[in-house]
Amino acid sequence: MINSINQAARRIPAYTIYIAGIALAAWVIFSSLSTPDPAKVLERVLGIRGLQILIVTLCITPLRWYGINLLKFRRALGLMGFMFIALHLMTWVVLDLALRWSEILTELTKRPFIIVGMLAFVALIPLAVTSNNAMIKRLGALQWKRLHWLAYPATLAGAVHFVMIGKVYTLESALYFAAVAALLIARRLKSRKKLAPTG
Repeated sequence: MINSINQAARRIPAYTIYIAGIALAAWVIFSSLSTPDPAKVLERVLGIRGLQILIVTLCITPLRWYGINLLKFRRALGLMGFMFIALHLMTWVVLDLALRWSEILTELTKRPFIIVGMLAFVALIPLAVTSNNAMIKRLGALQWKRLHWLAYPATLAGAVHFVMIGKVYTLESALYFAAVAALLIARRLKSRKKLAPTG
C-alpha cells in the first residue's frame, strides 16, 4: 500500500498542485458570486481552504515517518495555502471593509480574533518568501529549517483565529485546532527523541 502511494506520487509532477490550487481558488470565487453575501462567503471559504491546505502541508512530515514520501509536494502546498490566506485577507480589506483604513486599523487593534489572524499571516510571509532553492542556499539548510518551524505556530494561530470567529464553537473548528496541536506536539516529541542521548 505504501509503495503504491509512493509510486503514484512519483508520477505526479509537483506543478499540478499549483494548477489545482489556482483552479480551486477560481471556483471558490465564482461559486461565491451566486450567494446572498458574496464578500462574506468568499472571505470565509478562502480562509477555511487556506487553513485546510496548511494542515495538509504539515502532515507531510509525519507521513514520512511511516514511509509515505510526499515531500516534493510540500513547497507547492505551502505556497497555495499562503495564496488562499492572502486572498482571504484581501477579501476582508477590499470587499468587506472597502479599504476604509481607519476602520481596518481599529479592527486590527481592538478585535482579538483579527489580531491573531493577522499574526498568523505575518508569520507566513517569511515562509512564502523563502520557499525557493535560492533562499535555502542563501540562508543555509539549518537556518532555513529553523525559520520554517514558524509553519507550526502560524498554522496554530490560524486555527485559533478560526475558532475565535465563531460565536459558538463547532466540531469543525475544534478538529482544526486539535489537528494542528497534535501535529505540533508530535513534531516536538520527535525532535526531542532525536536529541536524546543514546546508549
